[in-house]
Amino acid sequence: MSIPSPGKKVRGSLSGTPINALFDLLGRRWALGVLWNLEQGPCTFRALQERCGDISPSILNSRIKDLREADLVAKTLDGYALTRRGKELRDIIVPLGAWSAAWSKEVFDYIKPGTESS
Repeated sequence: MSIPSPGKKVRGSLSGTPINALFDLLGRRWALGVLWNLEQGPCTFRALQERCGDISPSILNSRIKDLREADLVAKTLDGYALTRRGKELRDIIVPLGAWSAAWSKEVFDYIKPGTESS
């Protein structure tokens, strides 16, 4: 299975707009988890699997392949690492996390356990 590409039909878009292609890629199981766990720095396949918790080796292998093809992750001498583009994307996603936390509290009265203010 190839990664979602701009200009081709993707989930949510018949025309494959770039944002829909990106959301389709990031919506794949464990794609965001892999990006999140690589923020801690480069690591081997086994170490990344441990960081991700219950991810299966086949899913991790698929996500690494997808994210490498999208130029978000690269294989380095130290293992897998975020590329410059992967770091830029993560920097964009972090504020979305803050926005989603406020939205969650205001609209659904939900606060993620362990994140309550004292």
